[in-house]
Amino acid sequence: MKKREVDHSLLDKAKVNKKDEFYTQLIDIEKEMIHYTKHFRDKVVYCNCDNPEHSNFWKFFYDHFEELGLRRLNATYYGENASFYSYDGDNVTITQLQGNGDFRGEECIQILEQSDIVVTNPPFSLFREYISQLDRYDKDFLIISNINAITYKEVFPLIQANKAWLGVCFGRGISGFVVPEDYELYGTETMVDEIGNRIISPNNCMWLTSLDNEKRHQPIELVKKYKGNEEAYPPYDNYCGINVNRTKDIPSDYMGVMGVPITFLNKYDPEQFEIIKFRKGDDDKDLRVSGKSPYFRILIKRKTT
Repeated sequence: MKKREVDHSLLDKAKVNKKDEFYTQLIDIEKEMIHYTKHFRDKVVYCNCDNPEHSNFWKFFYDHFEELGLRRLNATYYGENASFYSYDGDNVTITQLQGNGDFRGEECIQILEQSDIVVTNPPFSLFREYISQLDRYDKDFLIISNINAITYKEVFPLIQANKAWLGVCFGRGISGFVVPEDYELYGTETMVDEIGNRIISPNNCMWLTSLDNEKRHQPIELVKKYKGNEEAYPPYDNYCGINVNRTKDIPSDYMGVMGVPITFLNKYDPEQFEIIKFRKGDDDKDLRVSGKSPYFRILIKRKTT
């Protein structure tokens, strides 16, 4: 196995270059799906960015069709000679699409309307459009995205409204993606596995979902104190609240508004905290501490019991 360390810009470069061929490994699908099995009984699953000839999402749901109690499994993919695959537990039917399989196309939207849950790794360069479509058609979903998608105006309001939340595996919890031969192996970590798969591990991805899981109901254990350590929690210049640099530093004795990093959402329990707003102060400018803006902050407040 060959491995080397490189820079941290892989997915950003992919977004700029519109390269979206990052194939999810089966092990990562299995690790995440174990937390949601109860949601799939008698449901129609749609993998709308997946060629069943290559997709591990299709493979997972095909192999576990009876175990999950699925009603039907559908898949479409973008490309020339795109097809619609549908499995009912007995037979797979393959229908040639008239269009190119773009998830925004009329044919794919019709299939979406007939489905219950969408599970896939959508193109990151089109993620804003993708999540907006799922919201517009009111579909449940379990999808992979870049962590920075939290900051998108199409995503954060869904999280704040408790219509979407982070899945269980996050960052290094997602082991990596298989990329085609023509991809340069640059990123945080890269390797070629024992069967020749070229794998990149950007370590900045997450699962985003509307399916409930046990993790999001586990409160954060708060061990730090604000009283006596006020200098560690400076107030914002343009908002009545304090800055907290790390989720583990959230004080247990402060009941006012706090600004926390976006990675807080990986630990967020909606019964423990309320999300107030994102990023901006009272002047509608980025939150500032002593004239400087920390990286995007989420303003939160403890809920009283």
